[in-house]
Amino acid sequence: MPPAATAADLPDTGRLRPRGSSQGGLRQYNERVVLQAIRLHGALPAAEIARLTQLTAQTVSQITKRLLDDGLLVKGTPVRGKVGQPSVPLALAPDGAYAIGVKVGRRSLDVLLVDFTGAACQRSSVSYDYPEPEAVCAAIDQHLGAMRQWLGADRRDRLQGIGIAAPLSLGGWQTLLGVDLERARAWDRIDLPERVAAMSGLPVTFVKDTAAACVAELVAGRGRSVRSFLYVFVDTFIGGGLVLDSHLRGGLSGNAGAVGSLAMGRGRPGAAPPPQLLSVASLFTLETLYATAGLDLGATTDARALQAPWLPHTQAWLADAGPAIALALHDAACLLDLEGVIVDGQFSRELLAALLAAVDAACADLSWEGVRRPLLMPGTIGPDARALGGALLPLHANFAPDRDLFLKLDRHL
Repeated sequence: MPPAATAADLPDTGRLRPRGSSQGGLRQYNERVVLQAIRLHGALPAAEIARLTQLTAQTVSQITKRLLDDGLLVKGTPVRGKVGQPSVPLALAPDGAYAIGVKVGRRSLDVLLVDFTGAACQRSSVSYDYPEPEAVCAAIDQHLGAMRQWLGADRRDRLQGIGIAAPLSLGGWQTLLGVDLERARAWDRIDLPERVAAMSGLPVTFVKDTAAACVAELVAGRGRSVRSFLYVFVDTFIGGGLVLDSHLRGGLSGNAGAVGSLAMGRGRPGAAPPPQLLSVASLFTLETLYATAGLDLGATTDARALQAPWLPHTQAWLADAGPAIALALHDAACLLDLEGVIVDGQFSRELLAALLAAVDAACADLSWEGVRRPLLMPGTIGPDARALGGALLPLHANFAPDRDLFLKLDRHL
């Protein structure tokens, strides 16, 4: 796969207070500072924008007029105070810009169109047993065409780009998945971002799927208030991301936070290696339990997982997955002194709650002497996290005051 992106740079205060400059020659930068202040704090009157950005009232007035004329801001209902003229809050215009996130997973393809506020406008999904490269490319082309048609000619030119979120090695773990080696190696012969750029005519950025999900949580979820956390995302395989001091850390090869590869035990001479976390706590393991019982595998991602006849098998999975994830969190906390651990996944919120309860109970059975136990929290984004993180790449690259503000490009990730 080609170079990918990582996320970065929330402020020391936990809430960004972007500051502009009233000096000349910084028009675009100051415009982006104003947009970022509104994105983070919601609709704001001009006086509050000036206070947050430390720009002069005159500069803010000039900037907001341009942004209103460009269709990036809209005026809200005037708010009347006790004295003086009513203040008019300014908000991001949802149709001011758009971006597309594409998540290519081992079981499904998701394509998400988001507006300027980051809200989802259109989504489409395709499920499969294994992602065949040509079929995936054809499906992406079809869904991109449908989304462009939905935008219409008047909004189509507001598309800023496409962010692709996928595993770094889509052909990996083929033995565990029971996939023929030649089928798996087909991914080594394709440059997916290049193909998507050619078919769409738009700039395309690639990001590791769990890093993309972590980006979404960092930018649009708990990352606004939690500065250092391990992010865990449970899907066909389990993976994660590592945020320290509000920066997503990629590491030497882009795999920082790759909790799925953590060993569940100690290796012994002459014995087989201990299993990895992904072979215990992934939804693939839950699928296997369902398949053995002759049940529909699709229940892993919906409410049926906690209903008969799936419930006993789900409980068996939780009994193994909870302690396994707890051990991984304990090891990470010892090394990194984390503020929190955020868990999310490709499943119902009810199953997420059940998994968190199992992890929390298992954490209580571990010794935390000499180390602070991090706060365990549910993710706020859910199944859209990876596609949303992908879509945020072009959106923030084109409208943040600094393209590194949230998403620092890194050749490894």
